[in-house]
Amino acid sequence: MVPASLPTRLQSHLLTQSGWIESHLRTLVQQESPSEDRASVNAAMLLAETWARELGGRVKRHPQKLFGDVLELRFGPARSTRKPILLLGHLDTVWPLGTLATMPWTHHNGRYSGPGVLDMKAGVVMALAAISALQQLNVSRPITLLLNSEEEIGSPISRPITERLALTAAAVLVLEPAQGLAYKTARKGVGQYTLTVTGVAAHSGVDFHHGHSAILELARLIQTVSGFTNLSRKLTVNCGVISGGTRSNVVPAHASAEIDVRIAKASDAAYIDRLFRRLKVSDPHCTLEITGGINRPPMERKPGTVALFKSAQSLAAQLGFHLDEAATGGGSDGNFTAALGIPTLDGMGAIGEGAHAPHEHVLVEHLIPRTALLAALIATIE
Repeated sequence: MVPASLPTRLQSHLLTQSGWIESHLRTLVQQESPSEDRASVNAAMLLAETWARELGGRVKRHPQKLFGDVLELRFGPARSTRKPILLLGHLDTVWPLGTLATMPWTHHNGRYSGPGVLDMKAGVVMALAAISALQQLNVSRPITLLLNSEEEIGSPISRPITERLALTAAAVLVLEPAQGLAYKTARKGVGQYTLTVTGVAAHSGVDFHHGHSAILELARLIQTVSGFTNLSRKLTVNCGVISGGTRSNVVPAHASAEIDVRIAKASDAAYIDRLFRRLKVSDPHCTLEITGGINRPPMERKPGTVALFKSAQSLAAQLGFHLDEAATGGGSDGNFTAALGIPTLDGMGAIGEGAHAPHEHVLVEHLIPRTALLAALIATIE
């Protein structure tokens, strides 16, 4: 049974650790870690591993060849009848190496700013600070902190590790940024499709009638797939990138489109995939290749997640603030765990603005209360 005073005691302790939180967050932000740069991501992983060992964490590193390693950190009793809480984070960012030169770490006007500070290095530091606070107050329970290296590009190698650990967990708490001031109880599923059309090239002035335009055919297909959007079922289809052709005086033989799909219901994954697979070219001299699919299932608002949120909302009230819930169109690794039926609560990281934007920042005033809430929820879950 968790004492009623625990949330406020955690907050009081964390207030004494504000300098630790700032210094560790600054160090982590100043270690740039774009998803595609394996060495840089691993340097950020080494920082987190070092800090975890200082807290008595047991480290398991999952080596990778194409991306940074995946870091599995375990805290609390090694043998326990209680299922662990799985904390999910990632250390890769969307920012290329050298971004710090034009977007440096700053602490100004109540904000921490810098590449990746909100999405989601602050969440990782919050997790470590919460674990430390629980240790200091002698609250013992098994906790697993999983730090992935390629979340920003779809988690192609970490997903199986995430799902395996989730299946042994009592609940999953995702350290992605908050939605405004709210925790996230639902996320859309995400899909990526690529349409590639091959036509017949020809000189547009001398031999036009022998050409068959891949661009023209692709344009027809884009019109068709854009019509798959159905706002009443919260399903959207967006053609975000197109390419094709070589010169204006050549009937183009090649064209392609990259298409983003968002779904709110798991059942819509098969529905939208059928629509894409049924696409046909209208010009018989052209061919169409369709690749891709839904790579993140939706995180639907299920009873287990709602129960987690209600518990968090009650703990927030004890800490003196109101907690709302929200749904978002973006995906996270929490989509994978929720689809397995594991109670999953998302958006438990920092509050701020500008994820993936030059004004990315964290609001300092919320860091301690939100870290105390994270720690209190970890302690409360059975």
